[in-house]
Amino acid sequence: MDTLHSVPRKNKPTHYRYMILLMVFLSIALNHGDRATFSIAGTDMVKSAGLDIVSLGYLISTFTWAYVLGQYPGGWLLDRFGSKKVLVTGVFAWSFFVFLVGFSTAFDSVWVTRVMMFGFIFMMGLIEAPTLPANSRFLAAWFPARERGKASGFTTAAQYFALVVFLPLMGWFSYTFGWESVFWFMGGIGILISLLMSRVLADTPKVHPLVNNAELEYIQSGGGLTNLKATKKGEASNKGYTKKLLTSRLALGVYMGQFFFTVLSYFFLTWFPIYLVHDRGMTILKAGFVASLPALCGCAGALLGGVLSDYMLQRGYSLSAARKTPIVIGMLLAVSMVICNYVDSAWIVVAIMSLAFFGKGFGAMGWCVVSDFSPKEAVGLSGGLFNMIGNISGIFTPIIIAWIIKDTGSFNGALIFVGVCAFLNLCCYLFVAGKIQRLNFETNPHDPVDRLPEEPHASHR
Repeated sequence: MDTLHSVPRKNKPTHYRYMILLMVFLSIALNHGDRATFSIAGTDMVKSAGLDIVSLGYLISTFTWAYVLGQYPGGWLLDRFGSKKVLVTGVFAWSFFVFLVGFSTAFDSVWVTRVMMFGFIFMMGLIEAPTLPANSRFLAAWFPARERGKASGFTTAAQYFALVVFLPLMGWFSYTFGWESVFWFMGGIGILISLLMSRVLADTPKVHPLVNNAELEYIQSGGGLTNLKATKKGEASNKGYTKKLLTSRLALGVYMGQFFFTVLSYFFLTWFPIYLVHDRGMTILKAGFVASLPALCGCAGALLGGVLSDYMLQRGYSLSAARKTPIVIGMLLAVSMVICNYVDSAWIVVAIMSLAFFGKGFGAMGWCVVSDFSPKEAVGLSGGLFNMIGNISGIFTPIIIAWIIKDTGSFNGALIFVGVCAFLNLCCYLFVAGKIQRLNFETNPHDPVDRLPEEPHASHR
């Protein structure tokens, strides 16, 4: 560690935080690209195991069960061992299991295929669990508050970037080489990226040789938690942070909001291309390309939502107003997907879904808010709880949608279900969460006294 600090730090600010942001972006793109494999390969995948569309819902739910179970220990691991070790190891390990899914049919037995398929997918979900909490931890450590909205928007855009880039490729692989090739492709890319991340990432700017004093001071003065580090064994476990977070109105409101928001995520990630095939008569190859158009709008929405949030903060608006405004606008736009039930043209449906996708991205400020309010002693734990509670809905969403399709023969009821959840998400932020500020449990679990540094707003000049 001393060797790192021996590197001279020049006066002109470096911008290495953007390289960290790129690595986080890639990890999230992989995370969501792996989930999107179900939307392209899922139908043929369950057929090869002698299963039906409802079984696909249970298969996706298996991933989510494991993902939820891994959130709490994943958050603890991040606070205990640091973001870099956990994320790099995780990307390599889950990508290996993604690769193995493609070999589920290697043995001439339907039951062996089913066991391998469900087992490998369970391991995928379990190991991917710390990815998004690590994102929150990196944002808190590497970015000042004035840039955190844009940084969060950029990493959120990774979810949609994954669909824009990977869906057409996965559609082509599945159509040309079979569903197994989709998992070999995604697993191989993930292993290569994990090797790159091991050379680039660092837990905080204080320990990276390519960050100079000027950049470090800029991050620190803007509220970045540059002292964030791995805790000593047993240090955090005796503080009762879990109970304090779950009894904080602010934390609980944000966690509940993510519960409803995740319903939208799982619909767009795992069911949207299937919707285009099932209800709109497209081939899986065409659906893979067409689904990338709304995803591109979601990517734009995520970037613009972060820009608006930081712009409002710089113009003197409160942190609460700056973070909640994109959420309210975005979720109202997302509700528009229900209109698809009353439209016949497939291309008008794609246009409406593009608007809804844009809204989902625009309002995806949850991880930014987690970075803003989490107590500095438990950023990883708070992110783990946020993601765990959010993904509990992901356990039931695939099954609910699958049964709606089976019982009604269409996605109409599913779109209403997802639209209602979008509206409930904004209600959680407006009526439950209250004021957004950094919580400080060393004084009072309900008194967010650790305020962000004052920004150079126009009104203060």
